Amino acid sequence: MRIRKILFPFILLVFVSCSKDKIDPAFMGKIERDQISVVTKVPGTVENVLVHEGQYVNQGDTLAILDIPEVDAKKQQAEGALKSAEAQYQMAVKGATKGQLRQLKNKVGGLKEQFEFARKSKERLEEMLQDSLIPQQQFDEVYAKFQGAKNQYEAAKTELEEAKMGARIEQQTMALGQQLQASGAISEVGAAEREKYMIAPQDMSVENINLNVGELALPGYPIIGGYIDASVHFRFTIAEEKLGEIVPGKDVKIKVLYKNTDLIDGEVTSVKALSSYANIATAYPDFDMQQTMFEVFVRPKNPEKVKDLITKASVSLELDK
Repeated sequence: MRIRKILFPFILLVFVSCSKDKIDPAFMGKIERDQISVVTKVPGTVENVLVHEGQYVNQGDTLAILDIPEVDAKKQQAEGALKSAEAQYQMAVKGATKGQLRQLKNKVGGLKEQFEFARKSKERLEEMLQDSLIPQQQFDEVYAKFQGAKNQYEAAKTELEEAKMGARIEQQTMALGQQLQASGAISEVGAAEREKYMIAPQDMSVENINLNVGELALPGYPIIGGYIDASVHFRFTIAEEKLGEIVPGKDVKIKVLYKNTDLIDGEVTSVKALSSYANIATAYPDFDMQQTMFEVFVRPKNPEKVKDLITKASVSLELDK
């Protein structure tokens, strides 16, 4: 009996002490990070996975490699089409070859000789016609030959000039368009080839790997998911009767329950009503079900201080006085 009297005050003191340190469950929440998924753009087979779950990776690191055999075949086709288009454009710009130009020059020279002979013949007969030494019919025949030789000579000169200048501008534009189209196909294949390598878009921690080596990855399928390390924030679910002065812009203190560290300075950034019971972040939701629940987001004022916190761990909220 005496022992009971001695122990009772001690037990009562411990009980009172524990009651004072007890955290109000209405102000408990979770450490959260924004999620991120790395998805495929083209179908392929997983050839190699270079990371493991829980690993921290930097932006630009290669996470996985896909095997896309169709890309190599399309690349060869595109390169062949580009070479053909480039040759057609150069041919349109440069025009005729040296041998063709030589032939045209010889043609122009021969027609020029015929034209000069016809011109001289016309001039001689024109004087004889004025002296009535030849009939009009004979002169008309020579004049017709002169006009024919002149037209052939002018046409040959024009043909030679066009050959020197290249194809007409419309043909050059058409050939250039085909070259640009083939070049675009090369760029498209290059983009598809780069999709073989799954690259980390941001600094992140790998949370899950959804495909193993040898499995087929379809377009848009998330191969690797994780958390953005720089996006640490705290989420609380608070009943309306506990909101009090919790408004956006309010300074608060955050205590991480699994660590014996100083309180973390934070700021309330968002307060919004919850529409689903499944979204509650409080560990012990013992509030009245008739009350509206609100989701409170708190951002740390010093992100570097919280970057090593464990996602989904419990925290408590304390308002600044």
